[in-house]
Amino acid sequence: MAAALKILLLVTSQATMGDSPRPTGVWLEELTTPYYAFVDAGAEVDIASIKGGPVPLDPHSVVAAGGNPPSVERFLHDRAAMARLQTSAAVTQLDGRGYAAVFLPGGHGTMWDFPDNTALATLLGRMWRAGKVVAAVCHGPAGLLGVSDAQGRPLVNGRHISAFTDSEEAAAGLDRVVPFLLETRLRAQGALFERGVNFQPHAVRDGQLVTGQNPASSLEVARLVLEAVHPVPVTH
Repeated sequence: MAAALKILLLVTSQATMGDSPRPTGVWLEELTTPYYAFVDAGAEVDIASIKGGPVPLDPHSVVAAGGNPPSVERFLHDRAAMARLQTSAAVTQLDGRGYAAVFLPGGHGTMWDFPDNTALATLLGRMWRAGKVVAAVCHGPAGLLGVSDAQGRPLVNGRHISAFTDSEEAAAGLDRVVPFLLETRLRAQGALFERGVNFQPHAVRDGQLVTGQNPASSLEVARLVLEAVHPVPVTH
């Protein structure tokens, strides 16, 4: 019997916008949409976070029952899934073995605790060099900033990538709140940045690297991840 496909979702532990009391966390749809895309495809999905333990949810990503995206509604009523958010493993407990892919959901919390996190960069670098799929959506690509490829270059250098754009950050009114602009920082590391229309789905696959621009891109990123871990055989 073939081993089960295992995918790791790795999320932020940052609950506030830096030192301010303004709440943030993971943007729930960016976790729930890939979660069910993977589960429904037969994968085993684990949820981890930077610090471990309870995962903070951005309160702006959840509204009254019945008003959320379908995957969010499903997740909120899934006791086992919700329990996983309370007992996430810490990134320092992980070595990446056994996983075919790692997926970094966004939420503004990632802008504070993903970059310059040695344990996260080490894990992602190890999985990349092992040929695993590395994926991220919206602000999740902030976790790629400290990662090096096998040649010691920034992982994003010379690779096609997308993420929450500077214009989307400005439209959200948070361009002066975040510690840096993600698109600008990725371009500075040599990323071949691709963008679509603000707040519309846009996802990019460059080999084993899969990224998406915003929450609306979560499903397409998840589909590209599944495509990357289940390559279609070439027939002649």
